[in-house]
Amino acid sequence: MSAERVRWGILATGGIAAAMAADLVDLPDAELVAVASRSEASAKEFAERFGIPRAYGDWASLAEDADVDVVYVATPHSAHRAAAGLCLEAGRNVLCEKAFTLNSREAEELVALAKERGAFLMEGMWTYCNPVVRRLKALVEDGAIGEVRTIQADFGLEGPFPPSHRLRDPMQGGGALLDLGVYPVSFAHLLLGEPDGISARAVLSDENVDLQTGALLSWESGALASVHCSIVGGTSIGASVTGSKGRIDVPDGFFFADRFVLHRDGRAPEEFVAAPDHGARNSFRHEATEVMRALRAGETESPLVPLDGTLAVMRTMDTIREQIGVRYPGEAN
Repeated sequence: MSAERVRWGILATGGIAAAMAADLVDLPDAELVAVASRSEASAKEFAERFGIPRAYGDWASLAEDADVDVVYVATPHSAHRAAAGLCLEAGRNVLCEKAFTLNSREAEELVALAKERGAFLMEGMWTYCNPVVRRLKALVEDGAIGEVRTIQADFGLEGPFPPSHRLRDPMQGGGALLDLGVYPVSFAHLLLGEPDGISARAVLSDENVDLQTGALLSWESGALASVHCSIVGGTSIGASVTGSKGRIDVPDGFFFADRFVLHRDGRAPEEFVAAPDHGARNSFRHEATEVMRALRAGETESPLVPLDGTLAVMRTMDTIREQIGVRYPGEAN
């Protein structure tokens, strides 16, 4: 890694990998040097599209490429444990897309492996790196709305998705919770930490993945969070945080927010809007920038997306899945 540029590898060639590649190309201190897929043809096509010099038809070759400073793992989450683990074993630093893994056991294994190898590891929870969300968190922590009483957050897609789609495929960790629900759950964790109580219900598909899930999270402080996710109904994808002295509303797209409104008792509403250089709402650049900052600082995890926080989110989703009866192939009984 040079002082000027961080060299990136991308593992997988799907839509989310392409979105990250497009943002990395636009970052002056990032350099895309390699891509890997299980298909050499797919890797070569991706490399040509983004001007990447090396294309590998297997994951191991990318993991063993010593010219790669950090690998972005963009496979379906069912493959995160294997893909990220392979890279960590080879000494590569890793940014692993959300949901971090299928379950907390796999997450703990990756965290332990990263610590053993002294490698950097971070979940690709771009929400935590978003400047607007960071501002919202700071206001809550500074007491702008008093003590947090309730959080509401939802993420639903209209669908319908056919049984062959990855969101319906148990082999790929399908269902609403791991793909979409991770955002409302993570938002609640960001502001209140790991909940003390969880109560969940869901509607399951014929494949036994969750079509929609709702959960009530509770804390000993008395705070409650209502979180919902769906792949059978489009929601506002909004969030609201209510405190003893006010409320913050994120009208839509809370997980990549570009604005929110602060309501405080006795004051006119205040709107907070992203700075002009904030970038597109779907920008990966904030998390990529945080990864590169951490690598240059010699850190093995990010204070914005700490590994303990990622593990806590995975534990919460494990409990939700246990309550709604969703288990994926290969998971221990």
